[in-house]
Amino acid sequence: MTVSASNPSPRLRVLLLFGGRSAEHDVSRVTAVAVARALDPERYEVIPVAIAKDGRWLFAHEARAALEAGPESLPDAFVVGGEPVTQLADPTSPHLVPLKRGIDVSGSTDIDVVFPLLHGPYGEDGTVQGLFELAGLAYVGSGVLGSAVAMDKVMAKRAFAGAGVPSVSWVAHRDGEDRAELADRVGTELGYPCFVKPANMGSSIGVTKVTDPAGLPGALDEAASFDEWVLVEEAVTGREIEVAVLGDRPPEPSLPGEIVPGADFYTYTDKYEDGRAELRVPAPLPAERVEEVRTLAVQAFESCRCEAMARVDFFFEERGRDGTTGRGFLVNEVNTIPGFTPISMYPKLWEATGVPYPELLDRLIAMALDRRARRERRAGRQRG
Repeated sequence: MTVSASNPSPRLRVLLLFGGRSAEHDVSRVTAVAVARALDPERYEVIPVAIAKDGRWLFAHEARAALEAGPESLPDAFVVGGEPVTQLADPTSPHLVPLKRGIDVSGSTDIDVVFPLLHGPYGEDGTVQGLFELAGLAYVGSGVLGSAVAMDKVMAKRAFAGAGVPSVSWVAHRDGEDRAELADRVGTELGYPCFVKPANMGSSIGVTKVTDPAGLPGALDEAASFDEWVLVEEAVTGREIEVAVLGDRPPEPSLPGEIVPGADFYTYTDKYEDGRAELRVPAPLPAERVEEVRTLAVQAFESCRCEAMARVDFFFEERGRDGTTGRGFLVNEVNTIPGFTPISMYPKLWEATGVPYPELLDRLIAMALDRRARRERRAGRQRG
């Protein structure tokens, strides 16, 4: 199958890639609905492509109807006009498979830019970004390297340290390694309570707060069920501050926002199900603190080699555990495909900074096209 980037239509054809195999599949669907509704139909033609939970790629000319159905999980297959839609991949095969004979998707693959909305592994981690690079497609968001580094919490912590960006104390663990040795390090270097997280996951999935040594094994089991690498972090008593970053020539930071969790910490349920978390936009911070966290957000973004967009999350420790003056802003993580749902911080922060939702999408798409043009110029100078 040949994919062409030419487009005779005056509208840009935007392929929205959503769903995915990760535990954040349902979040991706909600995000895709919001983006599809916000793209100006006078400027863009939206081509929805979904990845089901079992890894099948599902495509249909009328798939917008599935997006409009709401935030429910993707069905096993879309049915359009009484016929199942084209399946672009076979999950039982480790290889690419050809389309069935007689299926014509040539016109539908004539796209201008891909907008990946795949949260978590198999989408936010550089995997599909590498596919786009091989295909020569323009796509929104960070490239392969930035996506992979930011997604992996262990590698991101190392990047922050190398750039001198302050973060919380942490210990990395690979499933199968000596847990007794890890427990000793946690007790000595971090203490309790602490948080145990899968290295490659988002939306607080697989995260456990551990209050004593007895809870560590179960938390490790939970995190390791999502990823082979696990991150153990010290618990920080402080405010949760987020900054959105846009562009990379140079990156621009938004005003900061604050999340006040409805639970003990900002959980998946808090974010997407019961809506108990309070979002304060902009965050109530002194002017000097606002500029400080914006500067740190750009530094964290650049340390991971991110591009185009990311949301940078911080803890603001005003007081330490012993009551002394705290360490200030500590970067927690960088999210290269932040949520674009109506309740998501990334678009809210940019709206508060003066960039409304439709303009934000316009700018991200323009950046994707510009980056591809830059890379094509350099690719023409390469020698075999």
